[in-house]
Formats: sequence, C-alpha cells, structure tokens
Amino acid sequence: MGLYPEIIEKLIEKLKKLPGVGPKSAERIIYYLIHSSEDEVVSLGETFISLKKQVKLCKKCFNFAEKDLCNICLDDKRENIICVVEEVKDLISIEKTNFKGRYHVLWGKISMLENTTPEQLKIPQLIDRIKNEKIEEIIIATNPTIEGENTATYISQLLKKIGVKHSRLAIGLPLGSELEYIDSHTLKKAIEGRKEL
Repeated sequence: MGLYPEIIEKLIEKLKKLPGVGPKSAERIIYYLIHSSEDEVVSLGETFISLKKQVKLCKKCFNFAEKDLCNICLDDKRENIICVVEEVKDLISIEKTNFKGRYHVLWGKISMLENTTPEQLKIPQLIDRIKNEKIEEIIIATNPTIEGENTATYISQLLKKIGVKHSRLAIGLPLGSELEYIDSHTLKKAIEGRKEL
C-alpha cells in the first residue's frame, strides 16, 4: 500500500516519465494541482490534449507546426541557407541568434548505442530539398558530441557527392555539450566562424 491515494500514486508514476521530473518534483506538481482551482486544472488538461492534436511536423523542415508548413518555412524573406540541426530545441537556440536562413531538423543523430541509422533520420528528405530548392549553402549544426560529429561527417560526405557548398559550426563550442545549453552570443560566434568542409 502506497503513502498516497491510488490516483496520486498513478499520477506520480506518469509525471516521473517526463524529462527532468523525479519523485519529489512529481509530488510538488501534484500539490500545486490539488491547490489550484478546478478551472486551472481543466484548462491545463485541455491544453495538453490540444498540444497532441494540433502540433505536427512541418512537411518541409520537420520543425513543429500547426499547419503543413511551419512559420519559418512560410517566411519568404529567409535566406536560401539551410541549417541542419538534431532537434527542434537546437533550432530554437540558433533562431535566438537572429539567424535568417532556413532549417532542417534531423530528429536525432547517428548512434550505434541507440541503434539509430542514417535512414531513420530526416537525411533523405534533406537531400530531396537540396535537389528541389535553390540552396546556396548547408550549415551542419549537429551537437559537438561524438554522435553529432559522426552525423556531420556522414552528411558532409553526401553533400560532397552532389557538389553542395556546406560548412560546420566553428570550433569553440565545448566538446560534449548540447546546443540548447550554449548562450546565444557563443552560438552566434560559432555560426559566424563556421568553415567549409
């Protein structure tokens, strides 16, 4: 028998599955919800349901979108440069630097440990975009981890075969770090100091 009523125990288990939420955080969230008005809790629940129903992936770059294309892909003032990132959170980090190009989200990285192959990522779709759009340059902005470097090397080899100008974010980003934790100024300098592969 648990310390809490069964419904609270179940909710703790569900909340613990969220990234960064442990048992203590789950308990604090539940205390907050219990002390909130019914309207607030219902509104929160409805927002979660709307999130799942309304948010999908952009058909072009695989960013989050509510329509077929995301707001970035719909912006015709953007430069014809594609910044390739692992996850949407990386796109958000680069967007905060006032980068004016476009994006392509891979939804992961090549990883032997996680059994993630290039075919499981959005790499074929990137190659299709390059063939169908007038792209001036590809910036490979995968994380500076071993898996990120392997992914960048793989993409670079493909781009060399089709003769597309491409570059990698400049050295200076700490090895082993994740783009979402790097400040905008450092990230902006890394973009400005990128070098052709």
